[in-house]
Amino acid sequence: MSRRSLLLGLAAGAALTGCGVPAAYVSPGDRAGRDDSARDRSLDFANWPLYIDTDDEDTSARPTLDAFTERTGISVHYTEEINDNDEFFGKISPALMNHQETGRDLIVISDWMAARFVRLGWVQEMDRARQPNVAKYLDPQLRSPGFDEGRTHSVPWQSGITGIAYNRKKLGRELRRTSELWADDLRGRVTLLSGLDESFALLMQSDGVDITRWTPDDFHAVCDRVEELVKRRHIRRFTGNDYIKDLDTGDVLACQAYSGDVIQLQADNPDIEFVVPEEGAELWAESLMIPNLARHKRNAEELVDHYYQPEVAAELAGWVNYVCPVPAARDVLASSKDEETAALAEDPLIFPDDVMRRRLAIARDITSGERTEFAKRWNSIVGL
Repeated sequence: MSRRSLLLGLAAGAALTGCGVPAAYVSPGDRAGRDDSARDRSLDFANWPLYIDTDDEDTSARPTLDAFTERTGISVHYTEEINDNDEFFGKISPALMNHQETGRDLIVISDWMAARFVRLGWVQEMDRARQPNVAKYLDPQLRSPGFDEGRTHSVPWQSGITGIAYNRKKLGRELRRTSELWADDLRGRVTLLSGLDESFALLMQSDGVDITRWTPDDFHAVCDRVEELVKRRHIRRFTGNDYIKDLDTGDVLACQAYSGDVIQLQADNPDIEFVVPEEGAELWAESLMIPNLARHKRNAEELVDHYYQPEVAAELAGWVNYVCPVPAARDVLASSKDEETAALAEDPLIFPDDVMRRRLAIARDITSGERTEFAKRWNSIVGL
């Protein structure tokens, strides 16, 4: 099971960002701490489970991290402690809002949560002069999200697409548009993602909305439709990671899904298809960030740049199977003598082609002023 499928998308952290922003905000001059990188060649890196390459014979070994340590002499204390964005927010927010160290030099969180950290002033700006690979190789489509213009405070770890997955054999036809989920013969056989931030953008795109600048009216229009579909029992349920099992068994014929999950599911069930709908799909990222007062900022910046070497990015992409934020890694994979590895270079769900990219967009994030109201309405529909 993939890392991304563990994300539950709860809105438990909404109250703090909606009500506590002024008191929690950290001004730029108070974000940097003493950097011990020169004398202490180490760093603490917090990530999600199953989100880094491991050795087939020794799962405790992580080849790309080991290569970094061998090349630089910087040891990495790597922990798989992030199982949910809001849960992790709750874990480290007391330290950050009280101007205390978190004990972590590098973290990976979803961009909708990263937007919250940027607004609160809880992460430091990275020194791009120390990151030539990031400057050169970062996917242009991911370079400047609305919450972090120019990606000064964040760098994508991996990216992905929220689209539609369906069981082609059991459904007996193709799906090409999100609106086709509401066909009569799919009543009770469709699931949507339960998380507000994970679900709303794709549903808006079905209405022809430009998700880079959606409005509150667009949001409520989506809620009105979903509410009606729930009343008609068209939507079987709202899910976290468990849509994978339902889709595989055929209990569900079509669902909202993440591209990386489906790539892994297709290995065992080739009847599963992933669709970037004609109306468009959401392109998202989960990004590396350096928390305030991190004691090894320069070491962390060096590790971030390590992963933007095309050879390293290719090795990671070959293991996690999400959209690679380093397009140049495609040529590295294509040159592999291993046929299975080389085939990954041709997978548009890892390296989207130009046709697919024209249908992808990064949604503007939900602002702190909108979140409490929107979460309340969405959760009442979903049943959270």
